[in-house]
Amino acid sequence: MPHDNLFHPATGELAGKGLGAADAVFDAASVGAAGWRILAGEVSLPVAVLRDSAVAHNLDWMRRFMAAYGVELAPHGKTTMSPELFAMQLQAGAWGITLATAPQVRDAYRHGVRRVLMANQLVDRANMAIVAGLLADPGFEFCCLVDSAANADALGAFFAGRGQRLRLLLEVGVAGGRTGVRDEAQTREVVAAVARWPQSLALVGVETYEGVLKDEAGVRALLGRTVATLQALRAQGAFAEPRVLLSGAGSAWYDVVAEAFAGVAKDPGVRVLLRPGCYLTHDVGAYREADARIHASNPVARQMAEGLRPALQLWACVQSRPEPGRAIVGLGKRDAAFDAGLPLPVLRFRSGDAAPREVPAHWRLGAMMDQHAFLELAGDDDLQVGDLLCFDISHPCLTFDKWRHLLRVDDAWRVTGAVRTFF
Repeated sequence: MPHDNLFHPATGELAGKGLGAADAVFDAASVGAAGWRILAGEVSLPVAVLRDSAVAHNLDWMRRFMAAYGVELAPHGKTTMSPELFAMQLQAGAWGITLATAPQVRDAYRHGVRRVLMANQLVDRANMAIVAGLLADPGFEFCCLVDSAANADALGAFFAGRGQRLRLLLEVGVAGGRTGVRDEAQTREVVAAVARWPQSLALVGVETYEGVLKDEAGVRALLGRTVATLQALRAQGAFAEPRVLLSGAGSAWYDVVAEAFAGVAKDPGVRVLLRPGCYLTHDVGAYREADARIHASNPVARQMAEGLRPALQLWACVQSRPEPGRAIVGLGKRDAAFDAGLPLPVLRFRSGDAAPREVPAHWRLGAMMDQHAFLELAGDDDLQVGDLLCFDISHPCLTFDKWRHLLRVDDAWRVTGAVRTFF
């Protein structure tokens, strides 16, 4: 029978855009056996692909970087929400997976993740109930953030009613930033509220998110305050476990966080967890700029020579040449991130070519609509309807969000497998 074009999470079946034309059922584990070739027109375009060699390089690079500072990696899973990529990260030595919401935690649990740091507050009762259901499994390790006495009391009452104990990290924030306590008075209020519920709440560490800041001096000041808060609370005996957690680091400042927390990481009573998520696929926008800064200033990164590689790319087809200096490409806002810069054309391929070639440096996307992109080029540039273009992207999170699956490819653009997403 024909496939009904539905995605079935329980079986892992794939359907929708970015697959081969054959009317058959494929799943993430077996799609590589189909032998599809991107350049031979055997996959419906546009398609999002992950280059196996770049993903493997990035996994190993970050593992070595973290080991050099004696810290552990809890990569933020919201970037990809892909169980196959979570498994790769865990196999490469990650402590666990960071997530942002209770439904994300549930999806990760359903796909085998058993250690989660939810880098967010757990607030409404339905989300509390989701976490409570997962905590019924004694093999599931979970903690989340708290930054107010009101939230601590609500959590304490809810989990007391369930006969469960919730592990919490105090979040330290910065004035004008996002969540997190702003000063010592707020810290005392939250710690006292957690202490009111000794049977249902356990304070197990301190966390911060430095990504709301734009300058290194501000980042270092926040990290210093976070370490000082941890040390003060340890001295007061405020923590419920002998080994406490200290966590920070998004994808832009993880090098500074590693440096700032490295001294504390030597203490056997502290486990330091860093949470970058975009390193796995990297990009050619904001994170490439961060990578350049890291390699210019960080001694560990300099010793490692090559940095992270862009692994997430999009192939699309030229569908119209309506006027000189303009080509319309079958790629749009439904397929790629556009909030941090438009996709950047890097390769072109025409049937009969031996291999893709680099595009001229002046080719740029000027705008995108839902399903179309406007490529600006010179009037006499050789580009035809039916030619294929490969694009790098900026901001992996938003691009992953637009695909229910992405194809894995080798360096010859042959499909080797697939990964699913659960947004």
